[in-house]
Amino acid sequence: MILTTTPSVEGRTISEYKGVVFGEVISGVNFIRDFAASIRNIVGGRSGSYEDELIKARTQAMSEMSERAAALGADAIVGIDIDYEVLGENGGMLMVTASGTAVKLA
Repeated sequence: MILTTTPSVEGRTISEYKGVVFGEVISGVNFIRDFAASIRNIVGGRSGSYEDELIKARTQAMSEMSERAAALGADAIVGIDIDYEVLGENGGMLMVTASGTAVKLA
């Protein structure tokens, strides 16, 4: 599966548009990560645990989107957009949504 943020795949022709596909992941962050991040917020630095959770959620959303495109018979997804939101009480949930257009290439 070719994944790209561009509206086309260089050197290839889109022969069929299969439709818009999505991948969504909502992930909770736990107390220990919150506590460690709050300390880092005070003393400065990056929060590795939050970064790892973000990478994991993004990877899962992209994978889910790819699976849905494959089920439609697509071999590429163009125009990919990734969106991040914080949800829940006190921002305790992270939502990552990936979307794009599933296409068949000639």
